[in-house]
Amino acid sequence: MAGLDPLIHAPARLQVMTTLSAVSEAEFATLREALEVSDSVLSKHLSALAAAGYVRLRKGALSGRRTTWISMTGNGRKALRGHVTALRQMIDLVD
Repeated sequence: MAGLDPLIHAPARLQVMTTLSAVSEAEFATLREALEVSDSVLSKHLSALAAAGYVRLRKGALSGRRTTWISMTGNGRKALRGHVTALRQMIDLVD
């Protein structure tokens, strides 16, 4: 169906995007725990979303340890809105 974004459609990526839509940024560990996935799985999904320009990764230190913060870009918000609209249209077809 038109409007579905195959990059966002994967359940873990959709969960990343919807989680990020509610905050200005999230720490990597917070996202990992919310999604209940391993570091490597989350890293793979974030890399794909970052390559598409949907999220931005910012590295830094917190309490003396290295960490990564993730935020959604304007393009990511637009893509998520389009994807959600397409999902709603599909749901409206169900009777």
